[in-house]
Amino acid sequence: MKILVCDKTESEAIEKMRLAGLTVDTNFEITAEQLPGVLPGYDGCVVRSRTKIRQPLIDVCPNLKVIVRGGVGLDTIDADYARSKGITVMNTPQASSASVAELTIGYMFALARNLYKAASTVKAEKWEKKAFEGDEISGKTLGLLGIGNIGKEVAKRANALGMTVIAYDPYVKEAAGVKLVSLDELLSQSDYISLHLPKTKESADMINKTMFSKMKTGVRIVNCARGGIINEADLYEALTSGKVAGAALDVYSEEPPTDWKLVKLDNVICSPHIGAATHEAQGRVGAEVAQKLIEFARK
Repeated sequence: MKILVCDKTESEAIEKMRLAGLTVDTNFEITAEQLPGVLPGYDGCVVRSRTKIRQPLIDVCPNLKVIVRGGVGLDTIDADYARSKGITVMNTPQASSASVAELTIGYMFALARNLYKAASTVKAEKWEKKAFEGDEISGKTLGLLGIGNIGKEVAKRANALGMTVIAYDPYVKEAAGVKLVSLDELLSQSDYISLHLPKTKESADMINKTMFSKMKTGVRIVNCARGGIINEADLYEALTSGKVAGAALDVYSEEPPTDWKLVKLDNVICSPHIGAATHEAQGRVGAEVAQKLIEFARK
């Protein structure tokens, strides 16, 4: 079975697949323009966030049997179409959950204590101690939009920090340490709102002007899930009006953004989609990718 690894994957995982008898080629820099001329020669491929597998590419790959996405979502793949063509599509939903959860919690602390602005002023050789009175997150209510693998990891950590955790997820009936509520209840009760749901037709622009109007004034928002779930123009308005006190963003509608005005706001902290970018998560992702492909090849 021939596998093309299109995005950076741990060398240990690649060696594990080869030792199991798979023929594995790597091309971590392959472009969208090059893929139609290369991928038809392979039975399977491994992708991360960079490489997109869309319908036109699938149509020119009659030998393709399996696609594995090293990561949580499948938004970079036309998964339903691929499955309609008999292609197995898999991902690694649990491998990076702890890392994304830790980034989420870290962002909440950074928002609560104005850490970005405080650090910037000291680097600028200023000593503005009285300008940065913050808040404790203990005793605050955290609203989780989505309580899947990552949401549960966030809830576990937030509970340990003394937060009250509520969640909205129409697909979940119960979750340990979490009170499930309606969307309106979550919006009106939360001091912090953190997103942990996939981007779908239903969730695109889900957090918009109407939703912001239902939130507490001074709410803080964290998005380490997917860009496009929050309407960025409406978020900009909510941040500049004072409705939203601060936002922490790891994901964006366009990556990288083409309009930088949102991330340049003083009450926004941000990172370039690094939720799963830890040594531990990358190792787990690679191991899970290898295991899934080895098991598929043995069927």
